[in-house]
Amino acid sequence: MTQDASKAGVGSTVLIPVFIPAVIVILMLVVGTISNPELAGKAFATTLSYITETFGWFYMLSVAFFLVFIVSMALTKWGHIKLGPDHADPQYSFPAWFAMLFSAGYGIALLFFGVAEPVLHFASPPEGAAETVNSAKQAMQIAFFHWGFHIWAIYGLVGLVLAYFAFRHGLPLSIRSALYPLIGDKIYGPMGHAVDVFAILGTMFGIATTLGLSVAQINAGMNYLWPEIPISVTVQIIAIAVITCLAIFSVVAGMDKGVKRLSILNMLLAVSLMIFVFIVGPSVHILETFLQNTGSYLNNIVERTFNLQAYSRSDWIGNWTLFIFGWTIAWAPFVGLFIAKISRGRTIRQFVVGVMLVPSVFTFMWFSVFGDTALNLIMNEGYTTLIGDVQADHATALFKLYEALPLSSIVSFITVILIITFFVTSSDSGSLVIDSLASGGAIHTPAWQRVFWATSEGLVASALLLAGGLSALQTMTIASALPFSIIMIIAAVGMWRALVIEGHHHRSLKTDVQQRFSGTSGKGLWRRRLAGLVNFPDQAKVWEFMTTTVNKAMHRVERELTKQGWSAETHLDEEHLRLYLKVVKEEQVDFIYEIRMLEHLLPDYAYPEMPDEETQRHYYRAEVFLRRGGQLYDIYGFDQQDIITDILDQFEKHLHFLHISPGSLPWRMEEHDDLLSTPPEPPEEEPGVQSSEQSYNADSRQDG
Repeated sequence: MTQDASKAGVGSTVLIPVFIPAVIVILMLVVGTISNPELAGKAFATTLSYITETFGWFYMLSVAFFLVFIVSMALTKWGHIKLGPDHADPQYSFPAWFAMLFSAGYGIALLFFGVAEPVLHFASPPEGAAETVNSAKQAMQIAFFHWGFHIWAIYGLVGLVLAYFAFRHGLPLSIRSALYPLIGDKIYGPMGHAVDVFAILGTMFGIATTLGLSVAQINAGMNYLWPEIPISVTVQIIAIAVITCLAIFSVVAGMDKGVKRLSILNMLLAVSLMIFVFIVGPSVHILETFLQNTGSYLNNIVERTFNLQAYSRSDWIGNWTLFIFGWTIAWAPFVGLFIAKISRGRTIRQFVVGVMLVPSVFTFMWFSVFGDTALNLIMNEGYTTLIGDVQADHATALFKLYEALPLSSIVSFITVILIITFFVTSSDSGSLVIDSLASGGAIHTPAWQRVFWATSEGLVASALLLAGGLSALQTMTIASALPFSIIMIIAAVGMWRALVIEGHHHRSLKTDVQQRFSGTSGKGLWRRRLAGLVNFPDQAKVWEFMTTTVNKAMHRVERELTKQGWSAETHLDEEHLRLYLKVVKEEQVDFIYEIRMLEHLLPDYAYPEMPDEETQRHYYRAEVFLRRGGQLYDIYGFDQQDIITDILDQFEKHLHFLHISPGSLPWRMEEHDDLLSTPPEPPEEEPGVQSSEQSYNADSRQDG
């Protein structure tokens, strides 16, 4: 479990068994690689070659499984389940959410490969003659395949599993939590620490090597704009230093002010570039190829997914498809955890559609705009020198394309700015993720820790760039994808098991208000229910009802349960105007029945006439909350017998869930139990009272 400041030092949330080993291993690998980069490069290259030749089939099969699994999650009955309590709302708007996941995911890859990959496949296709119409079609289909659904299935699976266990079941927002259904409390021991250390290493070296290798594109753009700036390691080190400083400012600002704003800026610049090239390029041709290539991609997706070129034994599959998929799996701890961090409150179906469909469609359009524009220039306008330029230096591909378009200097300058902002976004989001992992899943951490990791990324990238060891670490990162793909499969199985249990729980609780109150309570209940529908009590009346009738009913149930040998406690929270009954059974999920006062605007039909605009009237409800959140019904006006009956109805459903799910694990909810008794501060205008919307949003920080 995450150590608090008292355990990890003043102003610190680091988890020592994860933080210290991760730092030591990072230093050892960097020093070892710098001391002899050639030897390290050979060792890692040999390892990578062995893995791709021996386990290439496993990589492809795993990625296919990831895609089928995550799509199935959206199509099944589990798709409606929220990544958080049932009443939780999404933390970010859809545009902001999409911008952040896209920027952290692979926005920079599109800038690097959007022109380079189609041109390279056109000039050197895996099958057939080069520089033909068929090779052009094949090049675009391959680009779609490499950067489409499969990539986001890898990221999405990790993000979905982590968001589900962290926000739905109160486990730490950490890679270790994905293994809880299978190893239980061992995730808090050495096994869980090892998984998080491994995730930190993959994230650190993935970001550092990408940062180091990709500054070449910034250097190429600056050299194109200002020829007096040479393409050299010194310039690239300076670029890394600038990006690191910007990333530090962003991580200190936090998620909302830093990453969110940068991500939105990234999307605005990227879309602007795409629209510009679309307008000045072959617009109709781009639309035609977009539709045709998308259709071909969907038509051949199964064949390409399982195509390992087993008969031709070409190196192409290892140098391209397996390399890209392996790199994506190695990055999955970083991107997946970041996606989970920003996806709280969305349903599984919303998550899958947002993560899979929207980025993929945008990617297809991006490659169609930039890739097909480049191919059209080569095939129809005689700009064949572009092939040689791209083959000589992939980083210059985008800028060489701009030479054939108007306003090339201005567009190149905007592109350099976009590359920098994409790098900053990747660096600061990566720092947030690493810091969370090194803190045992803590969501809020001190600024110095985020600064430490952002600085470390820049230093590691610079050191390896100077020593020529970046390619070795890049190869090592790809090789690390093999064990993590196994972890991902285990995590998917664990989530499936948890969702089966979730289904039992849902069925045990399934009922509606009419069934709940149909003739099982006092004879006068229907009159009290009717009065509750047309009367709108004030705060004092509801609070009096809660402290007398409800409180007495809960204490009666508590006393009877105690007689039966159960541990039960009733808590009255005067500060936040609520009370709850908690029943604890060792090694089982606790039962909590809570009554919370919520403020609502008075409905229009309650007014005898329209009120003045300046008048804002409210009424109050005594609403029921369970573990999974607000139940959206009011018990104000019930007598003690009615309340006891409702408590027992909910308790019976809880016991039924435990009965039909004998293999269910006792999700650890201690941290969230604390939150139950200490909710967020209420609004200022009504001290001690939470409005309905505020209470629902605030309670999204605790398990339902």
